[in-house]
Order: sequence, then structure tokens, then C-alpha cells
Amino acid sequence: MNGKRTSFLCPRCGRLLSAGEPSCPHCGLRSPSAAWRRWVPAGILRDPAALLRLVIGANILFFALALLLDPRAAGFTMNPLLLFRPSDRALFALGATGTIPIEGYGRLWTLLSAGYLHAGLLHIVFNLAALRQLGLLVGREYGAGRMFAIYTLAGVCGFLASWAVGVRLTVGASAGVCGLVGAVLYYGKSRGGAYGSALYRQVGTWALVLFLFGFLVPGINNWAHGGGLLAGAAAGRLLGYEERRRESAVHRTLAAVLLVLTGLILLIAAANGFAARFGG
Repeated sequence: MNGKRTSFLCPRCGRLLSAGEPSCPHCGLRSPSAAWRRWVPAGILRDPAALLRLVIGANILFFALALLLDPRAAGFTMNPLLLFRPSDRALFALGATGTIPIEGYGRLWTLLSAGYLHAGLLHIVFNLAALRQLGLLVGREYGAGRMFAIYTLAGVCGFLASWAVGVRLTVGASAGVCGLVGAVLYYGKSRGGAYGSALYRQVGTWALVLFLFGFLVPGINNWAHGGGLLAGAAAGRLLGYEERRRESAVHRTLAAVLLVLTGLILLIAAANGFAARFGG
């Protein structure tokens, strides 16, 4: 055997193709054997649950890294809001965003990495629980690729909004989660009917409670929440949902680009964190 592939599965439709096919005869995908397509497993861009497991796993990993980088600052406390709270030094090293990292150090990449960092155990538990529930809902109605694109773009836009008003240092997945809220609100309002109206009322109530909670509890970044929600609603409208427009190769390509970009930025963030901890 010469080790060359004689057949492979189409990245879009999953059917068996012969090596060298210029396009898939089943779904029309051009250059299905292109090397760049193998960087991202095609199946994960079609499976909301698998994609969410990847995102949630990355959040948990970076929470653990933040604790390990400065373990003495993250001791046990009876205050649940401060339980296992990473230090600002560790969060900054791993990619917290705001005016300090961006204006002081030119770290624009933190607009993405900050969404994978959390300021305490309750913070990450609540955010990831909401992410899983809303992510599965958005994944069902929009498709896995659009769900990830909405989550990622809304997170960046939310942190852009908080940077614009002068928030100094901030982290959390809640900007992206609020983007999913915005997408569901748009979907419910646009679709209408008993199902759409029920979703709109239910998620609208969640959004109202979230913002009221943010005003009552100090330290919550309502600017990021508001920016993420508006960006999620706008992305939901621009990208469309399954009942009006089936998820296409363009949507999945956008998601793949964002997934690879996220992976690269998180690698930079991890390297920066280890350099800050173990560097000279």
C-alpha cells in the first residue's frame, strides 16, 4: 500500500467520495478534499451538543488554569461570590479584556479570550449552565454553526461595548450567552405563533431578570450584557434561522473560521499565562 487515501467522507454531507473529486456529486461542495477542511472536524459544525461540549470544556480548562497560575489568591472563603476566585493578575495574564489590556498593552485579542475566563466558581457555574441550555435551543433553531457564530460574535461585540464606556478589566461568557438570548428573542418575535410567542416571553423574562440582577449586584458588566444581546439579535436576523433559511456551507465556513481563530487566540492566551507564571 502506498499510504494515499483512495476515498474519504465529504465534509458537508458525509457521503463517501473518491480521492481527487473536484466537487461532491451529492451536495455540490467544491474541493471537498482540500487540506484546510481537515483542520476542523466537519461533524462538530453540525452537532450543537458536541460544539457546546468543546466550548464548555475550554471554559473549564481556562478556569482551572487561572486558579493554578496564582493558587494562593484563590483560597477558600465563606462568601459564595468570592469562592475560588482567580486573581486579577492571573486573569490579566490569560486574556481578560478592558481598557487596561487593550489601551495599555494593545491586546485586542482579549476581546475574544475574555469570554473563556471567569471570576469565581458561581460565575462559571451560572454562565455555563445558561450556555448549555440556550446553546442547545439556538442550535436547534439556527443550526450548530450559526449558534457558535452568534455566541462568538456577540461576545466580542459585548466586550467592545464595555471597552467603549471605559470598563477597566472584565471577563465572562455572559456577553456571548446574552447574544444567544438576543438570537432567541429575534427568533421568537419573527416566527410568532404559539411557540415563538412563548419563547419570546420566557426568554424576555430571563433577560429582564438578568439586567435587574446586574444593577443590584456590584461588579456585573451590564454594558457587555447589553452589547451582546443586541449583537445576538442582529446576528440572528442577518444569518437567519432554519425555518426560513437552512444552514449553508457559508454559515459553517464562518463558524469554522471563528472556531480556528478562537483556538489560536486561546493558545496565545495560555502561552502568555505560562510565560507570566514561569518566565524569568
